[in-house]
Amino acid sequence: MIRAATAADGEGLAALYNYYVRHTYTTFETELVAGSEMAARVSAVLQIGLPWLVLVEEGRIIGYSCAVRWKGRAAYGQSVESTIYLAEGAGGRGLGSLLYGELISQLRNRGLHCALGGIALPNEASVALHESLGFEKVAHLREVGRKFERWIDVGYWQLMLKTPQSG
Repeated sequence: MIRAATAADGEGLAALYNYYVRHTYTTFETELVAGSEMAARVSAVLQIGLPWLVLVEEGRIIGYSCAVRWKGRAAYGQSVESTIYLAEGAGGRGLGSLLYGELISQLRNRGLHCALGGIALPNEASVALHESLGFEKVAHLREVGRKFERWIDVGYWQLMLKTPQSG
């Protein structure tokens, strides 16, 4: 089941996300995130009218996807950065496409212009997911992050949410 996240999901979101903080370079955060911090992040996203979705299975959050403003300046107002995380072991069942697809649909319904997805590289699964949903690679930044004693590249994939005729 996919539903809108609430601040009450903070602990479940932190449990899912902290796996990536501890074990991967998918996120560049290096300190575990408290449930209260995740709750505050959810509230902040919802307060500005952007979606934060959770995927729930058997009462447990096994995925989330959200969008944040791309940059703070006004001219960027129709562009967002989107992200998705699935619980360890939840991949390979099409859940990522389902969850991310719903996020994209909600972004389109809000009239936003484009979504950008940043991917720490290499990450074949994330690249494949983004490209399967129509994202195209637009940038490759070399060695912009450092985690686990290694330099990490980041690629950006972009999806135009509006068709040329829709403005």
